[in-house]
Amino acid sequence: MAVTIRDVAALAGVSPSTVSRTCKDHPSISRETKERVRRAMAKLGYEPNIQPAANEGQPSQLIGVILPPSFGDAYENPFFLETVRGISQFCNGRGYISAVVTGQDEEELLGAIRTLVKDERMGGFIVLYSREDDAIIDYLYNEGLLYVLVGKARQFVNQTIYIDNDNFLAGQEAAEYLFRLGHRRIAYLGSEESMYFSAERKAGYQLALTKEGLLPREEDCLEMNGLFADRNEKLLALLKREDRPTAVVASDDILAVALERVCVKLGLSVPEDLSIVSFNNSLFARITSPQLTSVDVNACQLGIEAASQLINHVENPNLLATKILVPHRLIERESCRRIEIK
Repeated sequence: MAVTIRDVAALAGVSPSTVSRTCKDHPSISRETKERVRRAMAKLGYEPNIQPAANEGQPSQLIGVILPPSFGDAYENPFFLETVRGISQFCNGRGYISAVVTGQDEEELLGAIRTLVKDERMGGFIVLYSREDDAIIDYLYNEGLLYVLVGKARQFVNQTIYIDNDNFLAGQEAAEYLFRLGHRRIAYLGSEESMYFSAERKAGYQLALTKEGLLPREEDCLEMNGLFADRNEKLLALLKREDRPTAVVASDDILAVALERVCVKLGLSVPEDLSIVSFNNSLFARITSPQLTSVDVNACQLGIEAASQLINHVENPNLLATKILVPHRLIERESCRRIEIK
């Protein structure tokens, strides 16, 4: 079996990113540490495929910002735009350059990442999403590349730096808010459950109902792409039922806007017939009619914290992996109303 950068790191007692920087003769690594790493490389017969940086004596200046594989809809999501704004704002202040990395599928995205890795200025990556069994995370981890995750880690949890909201608590609070307004039949509309933020918000919603003595019903929890919500047969069937929900927790504003469009199609009024709580507090929440009650996840701050942590680890390679939670808050608007408890 071929010797990996992680084998060298384990023998030298350092992080894989320290080995990677030693291969580049990075000035942030002490001479003593470099010598220890090089002895481990020699003992194991490790042959690095990274060339020393041509701009010796200068810190890495490039940060890769990875969006989820998508044919286009992800790039239109205000959450990503706000997070990238926060990243750029912090990087600009510290003299780093941020480069957005995109791809229609994992193969194209991996190709773009491999190209960036060859750049001698490459400091690390910020991954703007978290999902199960992700080939991008596998590649970054196995190559010993420095990365920060926006979202809770599902792979290599103890070794991953991540910035997130408490999505479980946020989902619970959204459902509890609707319960206090008198709603007892509350549905959940989420993105694909492989996206961890949606799965956690759903779990929090389910706990809130259970604590109030309401049994979460499987047919009340749907996953879908917001662009095709008006063609989703399960959603249409749910909203046509005589005992249809009186309220919905939607995992993001885009889904909530799509739900409003379906309500118009079915002759339902928001909030008179259906109350809606969504997430992200994006531009969509503010320009739709009625305006959406939405959980503000502070997307810009998520980006700032992600960039801050990545740059701190670039400049101090032996720091331990950190986990940071950014607070959220519910913004009340016109998409919810109080109803009489029956």
